[in-house]
Formats: sequence, structure tokens, C-alpha cells
Amino acid sequence: MTERFHLPPEDVLRAREKLVLDHFHDEVAQDWDATLATFPHPHYELIASMTVHDGGDEVRGYYRDTRVAFPDQDHELIALRHSHDAVIVEFWLRGTHLGPLGGIPATGSKHRTRMTAYFVFDENENLATERIYFDQLTVLEQLLRGIDKRSPQGLLTVARSVLGALGEAGGDPDPRLLATTPPDLDH
Repeated sequence: MTERFHLPPEDVLRAREKLVLDHFHDEVAQDWDATLATFPHPHYELIASMTVHDGGDEVRGYYRDTRVAFPDQDHELIALRHSHDAVIVEFWLRGTHLGPLGGIPATGSKHRTRMTAYFVFDENENLATERIYFDQLTVLEQLLRGIDKRSPQGLLTVARSVLGALGEAGGDPDPRLLATTPPDLDH
């Protein structure tokens, strides 16, 4: 039987699931030491922006930046699934935009965005990667939705937000996310 068709034993799946749920809990509690301890080497891949945060310092910076933007960030789990090498979590990410998000100024708006995260485990059952998929335009649309577009200040915030989003989108994709290898489906 090829590995991709084989699930690990139940005790391994339960241990992975516990680690992932602890990871989510510690993120919401903003206990960065505990969150980072779920990885031997913290590594996040944000597919929507094609960015990678690798290592403790970069991941702490990612946590800091996102919690400045959304200090009340929270997760609402939808589903949790297992694969031969990952726990796949569908969830709603929620928060209130109270600080800058990259080049996007605070709008005061709330967002609730559906996302999927793949928590990929290595051959030693260590969490190797958290890979997150979401639609950036959905987030931006929700952040802009609450702005009074009839007021001069509101229009200025919309313009700054759009320019900030375009500035964020103009970066080069992380080459580690471009160098993919098709799976060997013959074995």
C-alpha cells in the first residue's frame, strides 16, 4: 500500500490533533512561547500572499504584526480532518481591525474569513509546517465594508487601504513556495 493511502494509527492521529488544538488555543491566548513550542522549528506558509515566516524570530514578528492589526483575533473551528501526514483544519478567522495590517491602515471593521490550514508533520511526527489558504480580497472587502464612503475621511481611508493592499501585493513570491514537485502517483 502506498503511503498516501495509509493513515497512521489512532494514537498518532490523536496526538497530532491534540497538538493542533493546543496550537490554536495558545495562538488565541497570545501565548507565543507555547505556540512556538508546538514546532521544533516554526515555519508558516501564507499561500494567499505567497510569503513564508521561517524560524522563531520571523514567526514571532508575524504574530506581533497580526495582533497589532487584530488584537482580538480568534478562531472558530468548522472541521478537522486527518491525512497521512497532516491535520487539515477549516476555520473562521475573526478579528477587529484596530491597527495597521501591512500597508492597510486600521479601519475599525470586523472580519470573519473562512480559511484552511494544513498542519504538516514530518516522518518523526514533529509539526514541520503550518500552511494557510485564504482569500485576501475577502478580508479586504470586509475591512472596507464598515467605512462610511460618503465622508471625506472614509474615502481617504478607503484610498489608503487600497493603496496599502496593492503595495502588499506587489512583492515577489517566496521562491520556496514556487519550487513545487508533482507527487509520484504511480507508487
